[in-house]
Amino acid sequence: MNILFLTLLDFSTLEETGIYTDLMREFVKGNHEVYMISPTEKRKQQPTRLIESENYKILKLQIGNTQKTNLVEKGISTLTLESKFQKGIKDYFSDVKFDLVIYTTPPITLQKAIEYVKKRDNATTYLLLKDIFPQNAVDLRIVKKTGIRGLLYNYFKSKEKKLYEISDYIGCMSQANVDFLLNQNPELPSDIIEVCPNSIEPLTIEKDKQKIKEIKKKYNIPLDCTVFIYGGNLGKPQGIDFLIECLKANKNNKEVYFVIAGSGTEFNKLRNYFETSQPSNAQLFSLLPKEDYEVLANSSDVGLIFLDERFTIPNFPSRLLSYMQASMPVLAATDVNTDIGQVIEQGEFGLWCESNNVKEFNKKVKKLCDKELREHMGKNARNYLEENYTAKHSYEIIMNHFN
Repeated sequence: MNILFLTLLDFSTLEETGIYTDLMREFVKGNHEVYMISPTEKRKQQPTRLIESENYKILKLQIGNTQKTNLVEKGISTLTLESKFQKGIKDYFSDVKFDLVIYTTPPITLQKAIEYVKKRDNATTYLLLKDIFPQNAVDLRIVKKTGIRGLLYNYFKSKEKKLYEISDYIGCMSQANVDFLLNQNPELPSDIIEVCPNSIEPLTIEKDKQKIKEIKKKYNIPLDCTVFIYGGNLGKPQGIDFLIECLKANKNNKEVYFVIAGSGTEFNKLRNYFETSQPSNAQLFSLLPKEDYEVLANSSDVGLIFLDERFTIPNFPSRLLSYMQASMPVLAATDVNTDIGQVIEQGEFGLWCESNNVKEFNKKVKKLCDKELREHMGKNARNYLEENYTAKHSYEIIMNHFN
C-alpha cells in the first residue's frame, strides 16, 4: 500500500526513535511505500525539500513558527497549516495514489488536506488521537466557551468535529479516551473507534554501574538516595504548582533526590522556586547533552508523571514509555479522568495519586524507597511494555482493517 503520514513532528530520518518514527518503520518493514510530511519551522531557515530514502520519502515542509513564539504568530501559523500541507501534497506527491492516510492530533487543523487526499484517491483515513482540543485548552482556562475567546473555541470545535467526520477510523491512546470520545460525540459510530496506544520499538537498555556512578558524580547526585526523575515538557498541562508543592514537602527528606529536566512555558516558575528555596535534594536542568540525559534517565530509580488536576479529558503521556523501556517503576500524579493511574496500578508497575494531594504523593514516595519493590515493579514495567505498547502492536491494529 501507499501510505501518507502527516504530523507536526520535526524529523529527517526514520532512524530516529519515537512513537511516530517507530510506527512508520513498521510500515516500511511491512513492505509498504511510506510518504511522510514532517514540517520545519520558519525560524530554522530551511526551505521546503524532499528527502528520499530507499523505501520512504520525507517532505520537509517549511511552515510558520508554532512553538516558542507569541500567541498571534502561533495562531496565524496554525491556521495556515492545512493550506501548506495541501500544497505540499499537490507539488510533491501529485503522481502518487494513496491507499491510507494516517495523521495525528495535534493539530486538528489539517482537515482540508486530509479531505483532499481522501476525495482524490478514495483513500482510507486513520486518526491517531493524541490530544483532545479545544477541550484541553478550556480545562486549563486558556480558551473560554463564551465571549470573544468563545469565537475561537467555536472555530476550533467545528474543525475538531469535521476532522472526526472525515476519519474512517480513530485510534485512541486508552479505553478512557474511547469512552470520552463516544460520550462527547454520540453521532460517531462506535465501531470506528478503538484503542491504538502510544507505542515504541523497545530498545535494550544496558545499566552500566560504572557509567551510572560517573553520571551521578558529574551532576552531584548522591549515590545512596532513591532518585525520582521527571523528563519532558514543563508546561500548563503538567500542573507545575503541584510539582513545586511536592518538592517543598520533601525538602528535608534525605532518602530521596528529585531530578527535573525539560523545558516549556512554566520552566521559569520552577526556576524561580529553585533559586529562592535552593533545595538540597533536587536539581532542575533546562538542557542536558542528549547522551548524558539518557544515561541519567535510565539510571534513575523512579519515573515521574504529572498532569494538572483540572483536566476533564483523559490524557495519556507518552513519557510513560521511556520509563517502562528502562525497567523503571512509575509514580503518576494526575487528574481523576485519565486512566493512566489505573493502567499503572493494575499492571503493577507503579503507583498513582491525585495531583492535588501532597500527603498522598509523599506516601507513594516513601513506598517507592523500597528497593525490592522497585525492582519488582521495574521488571513488570518492561514486560507490560513488550506485551502491550510496541510499535508492531499498533501497526497490527491499523493493518487489521485491511487484512
